[in-house]
Amino acid sequence: MRDHGGDIDKAASRFGRADWIDLSTGINRRPWPAGPLSPHALTALPTRADAARLCAAAAARFGCPQDQVLPLAGASAAIQLLPQVLAGRRAAVLSPTYNEHAASLRAAGWEVAEPTDPAALEGADLAVIVNPNNPDGREFPPAQIAAIAATVGHLVVDESFADPRPDLSAAATRADNVTVLRSFGKFWGLAGLRLGFAIAAPDLLARLAERTGPWSVSGPALEIGAQALADAAWIDDTVVWLSEAALHLDQIVTPHWPLVGGTHLFRLYDTPDAQAAHERLARAGIWSRIFPWHPRWIRLGIPGNRAEFDRVAGAFTAPG
Repeated sequence: MRDHGGDIDKAASRFGRADWIDLSTGINRRPWPAGPLSPHALTALPTRADAARLCAAAAARFGCPQDQVLPLAGASAAIQLLPQVLAGRRAAVLSPTYNEHAASLRAAGWEVAEPTDPAALEGADLAVIVNPNNPDGREFPPAQIAAIAATVGHLVVDESFADPRPDLSAAATRADNVTVLRSFGKFWGLAGLRLGFAIAAPDLLARLAERTGPWSVSGPALEIGAQALADAAWIDDTVVWLSEAALHLDQIVTPHWPLVGGTHLFRLYDTPDAQAAHERLARAGIWSRIFPWHPRWIRLGIPGNRAEFDRVAGAFTAPG
């Protein structure tokens, strides 16, 4: 089932009100402060120089060569395209995790196993690991990623939530049979730009680029992405903020629901009844994420300011 967070229209149609706090997606609610765009970004087709500036900023941030970075219209574009350009029949997605990986593989005709043990990935033509994992925050250090890569045909490592944790990234040390995916919208909080990256061998990136066609990333995304990726001061300050804010959210929630795990951008809690918890928060105008395959888990993104934290706290004291 390809269920997702977001969809505030659905929340509003069911529960009313307009002042929703969307904590269902894990997108940073304190986004990078994008300034005015240049006329070029808005009125001209993107140029190779525009893409090169973004690739240079991304390579510097991720610690990999510039020719191994391909900008895409979100990490989701790579998730959909990689099953079409990689060879093989048997795939294994370390689970439970983000459901688009298995769904995209099946849509492309792959046989997909969903093991919970990394050792069970061995022998797959294509294996997928989300690191840190969504939704439970499970982590895999680069040495473990390298060991797994040696046992499979190709390994895709989805690092969409890894920006605050560069120590986990395989981007700088990946083997030729490893593709790393990075999201821009989540940590930088600008999901509407639809920007992400594939980090891989140049020949694989060329096959992906052939599928996406020209101008697959918009001029505004290229310009804002290059500026934001180079803003080291904002990045450092935001990692500190998210670290402290995630702990503060735990202080509010864990007296009621135990912590299962999480990342800088979301937390996962164990409730007596996830559907009831979801509806309780919704009545307070807080949209959360629950999972059809687990009746107790609820995931919350990190509130963006004191007022949002106060509303979350108030949801636990309100009647009903």
